[in-house]
Amino acid sequence: MQVFYELNQNNNLALALGYFDGVHFGHQKVIKSAVEFAHQNNTKSAVITFKDHPCCYFYGVCPKYILSRKQREEEIAKLGVDFLYELDFDETLAGLSAEEYLKNILIKYFSPVAISTGFNHHFGVKKSGDAEFLKKNQSKYSYKYFEIPPQKIHDEIISSTTIRNYLQKGDITNANKMLGKNFSIIGEVIEGQKLGRKIGFRTANLIYPTEIVDIPFGVYQVETTFGKGITNFGIRPTVSNTEKAVLETHILDFDKDIYGKTIRVEFIKMLRREQKFNSVDELKKQIQSDISKIL
Repeated sequence: MQVFYELNQNNNLALALGYFDGVHFGHQKVIKSAVEFAHQNNTKSAVITFKDHPCCYFYGVCPKYILSRKQREEEIAKLGVDFLYELDFDETLAGLSAEEYLKNILIKYFSPVAISTGFNHHFGVKKSGDAEFLKKNQSKYSYKYFEIPPQKIHDEIISSTTIRNYLQKGDITNANKMLGKNFSIIGEVIEGQKLGRKIGFRTANLIYPTEIVDIPFGVYQVETTFGKGITNFGIRPTVSNTEKAVLETHILDFDKDIYGKTIRVEFIKMLRREQKFNSVDELKKQIQSDISKIL
C-alpha cells in the first residue's frame, strides 16, 4: 500500500471515505466495499482520510484516539487497499461546500468509479454532504455509490465513540468485539526501576501514548509480541506510588533482555482494578493469583 500525504492525480479509483479511527468492524466493511469493487472491476482502491480528526480543526481539541496513526495505516493496509491518502483537513476540506469537495477534490483528482462510505458519513460546510448527496450525484459524475448500513453487535451500533466508552470503563471484551481485533499499544521497551524483578516478576515497561484513549488503572490479561502475559497499568501504589502512570507487562515464561525493542501489547480483558496492598508479600500473592487466571 502506498501512502500519500497530499493530493495527486490518480484516476479511476474505488474510494472509501472516512476518518476510520480504530478501523473497527464497521469501518472494515466500508473499506472492503471499495477494495472488492476494485478487484471486480480491474482497478485500484484508495482510502481518503485525514492526518488528524476534524474535531482538532473545529474545536481546537483532538479526541483521544483508539489507534496511533501508524497502527491505523497498518490496519488499513491489511484490508488490501492500494493507496492511502492522509490529508491535512484544514488545507484540503475546511471551508469547502459538499459540492466543492466532491467536484474539486474527489472528481478532479481521482475520477472515482465508485465511492463507499458509512451510513452516517458527512462532509462539507455544516455537514451538508452525506450519503443522500453522494447517491444523488452518481449519474452526474459517473461513479457508483455504496452506502454501508450500520453494523451491530447485540443490537448496539458499532462506532468509535462507543468503543472509546467501553475502553474508558475497562470493558475490553466488548471493545474488542466491536473493533474486530484486540485493542493494543505499541511502543519501545524502556528501562524502569527494576522493581518487578526484585519481587520475582520481571516486566517490560512502556510509556502509554498520550494521544490514545485512557483505560482504567488496573491489571489486564494480554498477548504480546513475545507471548502471553499480564499488564499492570497505573501508579504502583504498593511499591512506589509514582505520579506518572506506567504500563508494565510481565510476559510468562520469558526472561530475555528486550530493552529498546518494539513490543505490541494486545489487551484481552481486565482482571481487576489497581489497588494498594499492605505488603509486598501480599502483592506477590495477588500477582500469582492473577497469573493463574490466564493459564
